[in-house]
Amino acid sequence: MRIYVLLYNSGTANEGIHTLQIGDRDFVLMFESEDDATRYALLLEAQDFPTPSVEGIEQDEVEEFCVSAGYESKFINEGMLEIPPERNVEQTDWNEDGTYSSPESESSEIDMSAFELERIRRQLEGLL
Repeated sequence: MRIYVLLYNSGTANEGIHTLQIGDRDFVLMFESEDDATRYALLLEAQDFPTPSVEGIEQDEVEEFCVSAGYESKFINEGMLEIPPERNVEQTDWNEDGTYSSPESESSEIDMSAFELERIRRQLEGLL
């Protein structure tokens, strides 16, 4: 099955994939719908985050990558309202200039329960 992920510097040696940090775990978002992935990318851009490109990839390839890189995956069903958290990590593993920070770098943690409550609140507000 083909899914959509968000990539930075797609097709270059400095390619990076967008992840969502929940507690001490990193999740790769796998969108069933290209339109939903594009909407999420635009929401990231509105938060002054570097603009990712939406790329279609086979789901099993992404899942294999997640296992090898120590990430988890989160499948976003078509029409599901996924909204980025209000704040981003202070230090990302990937940088636009091509440098890489180790995963042990300091980053801000997002409390999972607070994150989930915020996500649910936004989803409900989106329905109004």
